[in-house]
Amino acid sequence: MSFLDYFKSSKKNTASIAKERLQIIVAHERGKREQPDYLPQLQQEILDVIRKYVPIDQDQVQVQLDKSDNCSVLELNVTLPES
Repeated sequence: MSFLDYFKSSKKNTASIAKERLQIIVAHERGKREQPDYLPQLQQEILDVIRKYVPIDQDQVQVQLDKSDNCSVLELNVTLPES
């Protein structure tokens, strides 16, 4: 019976891992829904202005929206090239 128990326990571990991954995905999607609709467009326009003066890639930019009780803060971190 220990041989069969080995296979049963691995299925439970796989199911729990899948459940955890699904919870992470759902939490990530919920975070996207809470963002304002204009945020992607605002980000793109800011990047376009920066690109007029400095060449940057999309992966050099990090955007974060923090909300407190009555205030929202948009944080935009851009890694500028050294040259």
